Amino acid sequence: MTTLLESDEHKSLRAAVATLGTRHGRTHNRDALWAEAGKLGYLGVNLPEEYGGGGAGITELSIVLEELGAAGCPLLMLVVSPAICGNIIARFGTDQQKQTWLPGIADGTRLMAFGITEPDAGSNSHRITTTARRDGDTGDWILTGRKVFISGVDIADATLIVGRTEDARTGKLKPCLFIVPRDTPGFERRQLDMELHATEKQFELTLDDVRLPADALVGDEDAGLLQLFAGLNPERIMTAAFGIGIGRYALTRALEYARERTVWKTPIGAHQAIAHPLAQAHIDLELSRLMMQKAAHLYDAGDDMGAGEAANMAKYAAGEACVKAVDQAVHTLGGNGLTREFGLASLITAARVARIAPVSREMILNYVSHQTLGLPKSY
Repeated sequence: MTTLLESDEHKSLRAAVATLGTRHGRTHNRDALWAEAGKLGYLGVNLPEEYGGGGAGITELSIVLEELGAAGCPLLMLVVSPAICGNIIARFGTDQQKQTWLPGIADGTRLMAFGITEPDAGSNSHRITTTARRDGDTGDWILTGRKVFISGVDIADATLIVGRTEDARTGKLKPCLFIVPRDTPGFERRQLDMELHATEKQFELTLDDVRLPADALVGDEDAGLLQLFAGLNPERIMTAAFGIGIGRYALTRALEYARERTVWKTPIGAHQAIAHPLAQAHIDLELSRLMMQKAAHLYDAGDDMGAGEAANMAKYAAGEACVKAVDQAVHTLGGNGLTREFGLASLITAARVARIAPVSREMILNYVSHQTLGLPKSY
């Protein structure tokens, strides 16, 4: 039964991760933090124990990411490697795929990226054109296509690519997932010139007749959508955790400043024009966390349909709350909010990511309109 109150184990996990995050802080070294989090078991807390994981779920992994974010050092690849790729392989991979990838993903020694977005298929994943065909002589898969805005490909050992196979019976294309090692011939990457300064770089990928063995396919060729959403629901939940963590970090910096900064007779935090927007930001972040926890509990309980609705709502709410919290924090500090010393200015663009990725707020509103409210589609 889902409870609104966190267990003692969850509280202990929060405290432990917060201690780790505080020690590394805003100016952290990403590789050092990743390695230590892996050794401590935080990166693979959601993965099966028999493959080196913690045997818990997305509920616990979202706590890890939120607390690291609140300490100023969110690890974006937590969303990708253990949450998306790790979950998909744990649920649908072969025994060999699990043995090959999950222990390394769990302890942080191996990293996997995720490639779904395409130049001409952003929000509409049904338009994916990366195709996979079978070599009739060898049984190999041959992939051809392009991907864009794929995070961390340069540091990932492999990328889980979403392609489509042609169904001979119906002529329709259906999604399938393939593990593509980084140095596979024909698998090329080009770094995108992003104005957003982030530790993880973004890439455009080209797959030019990439030949893969038959066992590169993850799961059942006929269960593509089910397998895909086994990764996309955790992605939304973890993006919510990412946004909530960043929002909490910004709010904490603003509160510290508002308690100390005195312009007239009292600290500026005593003035309602400063205090009330910060209170509203806190309320919005707390409400977002409740929906994120609901989504995580539903996913961990195996309710993929229920988790889909809640995960979308959580991602939407957290994205909005994050942007507002960061904006209000910068505004509270005034000119100081734009200095490097306080570490808030770069969060203005980072917070925006929670609104537009992995799915825009407009597409989430479409989902709720159609799936939850039963309204007709306009497209």
